[in-house]
Parts: sequence; C-alpha cells; structure tokens
Amino acid sequence: MSPPGPLVGIYPGSFDPVTRGHEDIARRTIRLADRVIVAVAHTATQKKSGLFTVDERIELLREVFADDDGIEVAAFSGLLVDFARSQGAHFVIRGLRAVSDFEYELQMAQMNQELWPEIETLFLAPEVDYSFISSSLVREVAKLGGEVKRFVSPVVRERLQAKFAG
Repeated sequence: MSPPGPLVGIYPGSFDPVTRGHEDIARRTIRLADRVIVAVAHTATQKKSGLFTVDERIELLREVFADDDGIEVAAFSGLLVDFARSQGAHFVIRGLRAVSDFEYELQMAQMNQELWPEIETLFLAPEVDYSFISSSLVREVAKLGGEVKRFVSPVVRERLQAKFAG
C-alpha cells in the first residue's frame, strides 16, 4: 500500500560542514522520495564542536542544493520524530560510512520507532569515493591548511577557507 500524498524523506544531521558524502546521500534519496528535507539539527545528538552556525549551515545547504528539485533545507530543534511528523515525512534517511556508524544509528532508529511507530529509517551507504569523509575530518584538514576541494562543494570550500583565514 502506498502512502497518501507525496512521499517525504527527512535527512537529519549537523552538516557542519556539508560534504560530498552528504550531497551523495541526499541526491540518491530523491530517487526514492518526492521530497527530501535536509534537516539541520539545532542540538547535536553526539558531542561535537561546531564551526558554522545553524543559519550558516542552512545557507550553505541551500546553495549546494539550489539546482536539485525536490531537495529542501530546514532547521529543527527537539525530537526528530516530532519534526518529521510535522513535515508529513514517511522515513528518515541515514548514511552509513562504516560498520562503526551502524551501532549508533541502529539505536537512534529503534528509539525513533518507539517514539513514533509510523516512521521508518532507511540506511544508505555512500559511494565508495565518499565513504571515509566526515565533517569533522574536513574541518580538521581545512583548519590545518589542507586542500579539501575533493571533499566539499566549491562554496563550502570558500567558506571553510574564510573561517580559517588569518
């Protein structure tokens, strides 16, 4: 049985910064859904130190996905399932780079299922070229003056360079 109305997926994360791996997952998800909402969390679920503000991340994401029909960007706070419900979402999409990601992501998926049984979680593996990329690694390489153009879009690279200039 198909869901009523457009099929909506939520791709949540911190996206600090958005990487080519994130782009890959979002663009592949749009093949599965009518709408994909890239949802920037105001509160990280894992202990992370932020580089870009939520507003800066939203701006970057909107620029990165400007030409991608069906991909929207929004911020949320509170429970992901509450945001997903408010958006009429049918599933949450999560990228898995390695087996080490799975344990944490499985726990989150199961908790979300307990909180809202109607939501499903789908896991996608990124393309091999992006399987080792993480936002924290990109931030560290950029901070130390390394070249990140292979890992992020040009607009993200420019903003990283501006953040670490001087």
